[in-house]
Amino acid sequence: MKLEKKRLVPEDKGRLLTAFLESFFTRYVEYNFTADLEEKLDEVANQNFDWKQLLRDFWKDFSTAIDGTKDLRTTQILDSLNEVLGPHIFPPKEGGGDPRSCPSCGTGQISLKLGKFGAFIGCSNYPECKFTRTLSQSATGEADNGDAGRPGVRVLGVDPATGDEISVRDGRFGPYVQQGAAEKPKRSSIPKNYRPDELTLEQAIALLALPREVARHPKTGAPIVAGIGRFGPYVQHGKIYANIGRDEDILSIGGNRAIDLIVTKEQGGGRQFGNAAPGRALGDHPEGGPVSVKAGRFGAYVNWGKINATIPKGTNTETITLETAIELLKARAAGAPSGGRVLGDHPSGGTITVRDGRFGAYVNINKVNATIPKSISPETITLADAIELIDEKGGPGAPATKKSAGGKKAPARKAPAKKAAAKKPAANAKVKTTTSAEPPFKPGPAARKAPTKKAAVKKAPAKKSAAKKKAPAKKKAAR
Repeated sequence: MKLEKKRLVPEDKGRLLTAFLESFFTRYVEYNFTADLEEKLDEVANQNFDWKQLLRDFWKDFSTAIDGTKDLRTTQILDSLNEVLGPHIFPPKEGGGDPRSCPSCGTGQISLKLGKFGAFIGCSNYPECKFTRTLSQSATGEADNGDAGRPGVRVLGVDPATGDEISVRDGRFGPYVQQGAAEKPKRSSIPKNYRPDELTLEQAIALLALPREVARHPKTGAPIVAGIGRFGPYVQHGKIYANIGRDEDILSIGGNRAIDLIVTKEQGGGRQFGNAAPGRALGDHPEGGPVSVKAGRFGAYVNWGKINATIPKGTNTETITLETAIELLKARAAGAPSGGRVLGDHPSGGTITVRDGRFGAYVNINKVNATIPKSISPETITLADAIELIDEKGGPGAPATKKSAGGKKAPARKAPAKKAAAKKPAANAKVKTTTSAEPPFKPGPAARKAPTKKAAVKKAPAKKSAAKKKAPAKKKAAR
């Protein structure tokens, strides 16, 4: 079922299922069966009937009905469905005659058939006669002619200019209109404010003719066109696109409205695609090429060829001069970060700027940054003060002796001799501790390979003998 104009309208799949149940499971779709089952369920709820017995009785009859449909042929089922759905899929003809007579060959009988994409109506003389159509009917009450046996195609008519067939089709991404049936036919999406089942031949032809020119730009004179893209209907001028509102009709949008949408987009309203507006020209760069001021996503900037330099905050973009723009571009080309206030040039070369950083204001030249002390105001700092700060940080004017070959201070050398001397006592102490702690054992082949450890062990008895010799001398002195 689907909702149309606040009414529930049955679909073809629902009609087929209902017809099948009425033909082969009649008992289970009758009102008496539902009423009788409700009474038994009430008795079960009142504990007057065994629910297990109720399920046994239901399954016994239902399994018998299923077994009765196993031996049915497809033709028997289709013949039964043709009879039940006859008034819907074979409506009477206005001039009389057999409603099931094939309108293409005139000798065959049209009937319900099953295909890869579902059920459809086809001729009995297939493949000699390839007439097919869908189950549903058009608004005029006549059956819709199909395309190559595929349902979901509603033919609107023929294009008077080309003679091609115009149809509405169900696609993977929604309904669309198509012209002809060539290998790569012309197609167009259907806007959301149009109903595919109510689309007329004239509207379909107009959609297939998109994009169309609706106006000319008041400044450039270039055309403004209207069309349907991936994200819906739009108007376009050059590389600037502007989406139209949901309540606006792409087929009837006027020139004034299209110009208003494009001009609003050029002035920064909404999202822009492609290149930005050309901007305001300031003049030519000394090395050649125009310099202009443009409005960017993160603020205004000056542009020269492929170099962009952000205009510092607080600077009036309407009164910025060519000289200031060239200084900003020169600093940017030298590798300095974009933005900042230009102070001047360093005596050794390079432009010095004042910038706002995360941890405070600083001065910059190329890749050297020097923090401005709190005693100096970033607004009143002079070029001489900035040069001094930068040179202290290793700038172009810093003495060569303070810098290594790479521009950084050379790291201090370490004293490896002291560390080696400190390690020897620790190693000796470890050997003595290990030797004294080990219990007596019979030396094996592995122990014979370390002569130095054996020599250290042999020295211990010498110290003990020396201590014994000195003992008598002490005793004589005591006497």
